[in-house]
Amino acid sequence: MNRVNNTLFLFTIIFLEGYIVLSAELLSIRLSIPFVGSGSDTVSIIIAAVLMPLAVGYYAGGRFKNTYAKGKSRTIRKKLLTNIIIASIILLPGLSYFVLIFFFDALDKIGLEHNIIKISLYSLIFLVTPVYLLGQTVPLISNYFSKDKLSKITGKMLFFSTIGSFFGSLLTTLFLMDAIGVNNTVTLLFCLLFILILMLSKDKASHLSISMACILGFACILNSSSVSEMLNIVKNNKYSTMMIMELKDDIGTPHLIINNNDSSKYAPDGTKHDYVELAERLTIEALPKDAPPKDILIIGAGGFTFGHNDRKNNFIYIDIDKDLKEISEKYLLKEKIQENKTFYPLPARAYLAGTNKKFDVILLDAYLGGLSIPEHLVTQEFFQEVKAHLKDKGILVANFITSPNFKNRFSKNIDNTLRSVFPYISRQDAHGDNNIWTTSYSQNSNYIYIYKFHKGQEDGLIYH
Repeated sequence: MNRVNNTLFLFTIIFLEGYIVLSAELLSIRLSIPFVGSGSDTVSIIIAAVLMPLAVGYYAGGRFKNTYAKGKSRTIRKKLLTNIIIASIILLPGLSYFVLIFFFDALDKIGLEHNIIKISLYSLIFLVTPVYLLGQTVPLISNYFSKDKLSKITGKMLFFSTIGSFFGSLLTTLFLMDAIGVNNTVTLLFCLLFILILMLSKDKASHLSISMACILGFACILNSSSVSEMLNIVKNNKYSTMMIMELKDDIGTPHLIINNNDSSKYAPDGTKHDYVELAERLTIEALPKDAPPKDILIIGAGGFTFGHNDRKNNFIYIDIDKDLKEISEKYLLKEKIQENKTFYPLPARAYLAGTNKKFDVILLDAYLGGLSIPEHLVTQEFFQEVKAHLKDKGILVANFITSPNFKNRFSKNIDNTLRSVFPYISRQDAHGDNNIWTTSYSQNSNYIYIYKFHKGQEDGLIYH
């Protein structure tokens, strides 16, 4: 191999290492969302669990030297191969949704309910060591370059590693997760690890190559479509893991489960979730029969069950996940949504910022249980923007999973924030079984907040 080809070969390895580390980080974030949510606190734990081991790996790789002891040599090549194999073995369960179901369920059973503790344990077990080992790749590869012009070579190595990370970030989230699904993106990552092993191995049939082939085989099985079908997964994109299943206490009714949250249901007789039926009674069904068609905005489309049978009023559904409509029509509603309904696959704030249209009814239903709370959709600023899109005498209905007696921080904070923007807003238990006597910090229920906007409404007085 001439010098030019050898240099390209080495830089390709560095590029792939950068790609794999960043891709593994993003896949870890995505796969953990159904179990610990997508809050900035949990995401920051994963980022920290990648950056620190990466830095330590750089340091450790730079200190490695060829040694010969007990009749065995420890060469740079063997070190690289061993690092990749060990990293792959640990990443295999950590990037498998099938395994993670059992892992996080076990944490719940032993009483570890705090999400920060859960994601910290996940990161320590499945991320820290693989990233530390893969982080040694760049300094180890540097030994194959000439020591002349060291600063120039170092700059090139960092450039190719960073470019690899750039493509790992861009392709993993913007293209691969949508185009081939999260599970197949994971399989592709193990294919790249297998390619690294083949590139570094002198003997392509060595025990390390065969071991990596077995790991790749297990990755293909764990992330196969048959396993997804067994788990009732119908879509696994960059936003959501969507399942269609019947629950034990509701046989015969398909439920749409989004990121482990029972998002929507639609029975053959038209029965929906209690909070959806309550919201319809408060808004659509309460309209006089001779009322003109109303403009209704739903932020958080879910399964498109709200207003599904209403062919009179005009509905706009907003959701960031473009696949929701296809999945809902195929598996939940079993029919297309009607012509008086329009779906925009956009972030809620982007839609509101891009339109001056006002609505008679706005339903806020973008909050998937207690885990997936979009932080940018619970701020005072966002609620003010929503209020600005209400017509005079327009109605806001917002669905939140909160505590009956405000025993947790989110329940208090969301109530305070809503009331700061929507004065005289009311709160109602969607299930009608408000357990005000509970002392549990974790017991929650669907609570519907209801507000009617009156332009120029004066503040009430205080009795003295």
